[in-house]
Amino acid sequence: MTTLKAESTAIISEVRVKEGDAVSQGAVLLVTELMKMQHEIRSQISGLVQAIHVAPSDEVASGTPLITLLPGDVATEISDASDAERSDLSAYDERMALLEDTARQDAVAKRHTQGGRTARENIADLFDKDSFQEYGALAIAAQRTQRPLEDLTNRTQGDGIICGIGTVNGRRVAAMVVDYMVMAGTQGYNHHRKMDRLIDVATRDSLPIVLFAEGGGGRPNDYDVAPLMSAWLNVTSFSRFAAHKGPKIGIAHGFCFAGNAALFGVCDIRIATKKSWIGMGGPAMIEGGGLGKVAANEIGPSDVQVKTGLLDLLLDDEAAATQATKQILELSLAQTPPDPSLERGESLQNIVPTDRKKAYDMRDAVSAIADPESFLEIGQGFGFGAICGFARVKGRAVGVFANNPLHLGGAIDGDASTKGARFLELCDKWRLPMVTLCDTPGFMVGPDIEEAGQVAKVSRLFVAGSRFSQSLVTVILRKGYGL
Repeated sequence: MTTLKAESTAIISEVRVKEGDAVSQGAVLLVTELMKMQHEIRSQISGLVQAIHVAPSDEVASGTPLITLLPGDVATEISDASDAERSDLSAYDERMALLEDTARQDAVAKRHTQGGRTARENIADLFDKDSFQEYGALAIAAQRTQRPLEDLTNRTQGDGIICGIGTVNGRRVAAMVVDYMVMAGTQGYNHHRKMDRLIDVATRDSLPIVLFAEGGGGRPNDYDVAPLMSAWLNVTSFSRFAAHKGPKIGIAHGFCFAGNAALFGVCDIRIATKKSWIGMGGPAMIEGGGLGKVAANEIGPSDVQVKTGLLDLLLDDEAAATQATKQILELSLAQTPPDPSLERGESLQNIVPTDRKKAYDMRDAVSAIADPESFLEIGQGFGFGAICGFARVKGRAVGVFANNPLHLGGAIDGDASTKGARFLELCDKWRLPMVTLCDTPGFMVGPDIEEAGQVAKVSRLFVAGSRFSQSLVTVILRKGYGL
């Protein structure tokens, strides 16, 4: 005979067998409770229940006999409830399934018809396969006081943003991807909490952050927190994101207004698709301010914003923008080991004409010193007097800042100064060495140029240059005059 005894003081919660029952090894005989936690007492042998020494609600001390078993072979086994499908796990699986695009097929079809991709499609394209770990996936809009929980679960997945960390070509990267299919990408209370958490982790681990921005600004109808958030002045997402020292790459698609535009605007690199409209205020804000009614597609179209200097890259669609993001992430790693086996492109001696008055394309010089197909120029639609971009030289990532002899004879105007200063600051922040290709008569002068704020703009370039703390190599191709 074998008698099971209590291992500690407890209360008998449940007895699952009776005298004479045949039990198999591992079957649950009774359940005890200690400190509000229940513990299953299982049979250590197969046999028959000879005696039960306790009943439900009994208090037992350590060593108290519980059940006596008579060893023997048994033909039947008591079913273990743990082998059955758990209802709570089934509910979890059903809830997680609501996050997938298959749960919103009509919205996905509409998105595709409009030429866009879903948030999860962008994530799948950006990250290495199966590497993305999502944060706060089960969040919903803070509107439980006004809307049924089932409605919020089915229609406000993730509170309109997907946040997480994965790898891009093996490098850990954080991402915040706005889900426009949820309340038009507006920003709610939990939406911001998810962002704050991810930014904190990315800052702690020195990770780059990729932002897919689309939609409007703050959502006014998060009723659960409305008394605390009336002015939204306690939202820290904007300041935290702006202060993040790692690379920040923003991709704008569709309508990107107010809060989404602000986040996009503080990114180090700003990429937009040709089907994008970006502005600090959307139609509702403009009309509310008494400035008239305007259509959303009249506000900040991408072909206008590329000329203002807002956009570093203007590309066809989200697929192209995602691929460019991957390339920039690779080029932001200055620590990549050099590869001396890489060959140069066109011979340098054929690029600069022997005639000192003959203009030439400085981009040919950039391509000649850079590894083949490694140069990625940014800001082509603005500041034409400065050519800025990322490249690799024998495998090492560098920033490239060059004059443009095809524009004003290489003279530096206000827009070129603004563009160059921002690029210097960016490369310093990313710890990239700088290669400057110099062929300039100096800063542009004249009454017209001064009306455009030349002194203020070129002075910013002086400041950025004085603060640049990385390695700097300057090659004077022809002229190097002025300050």
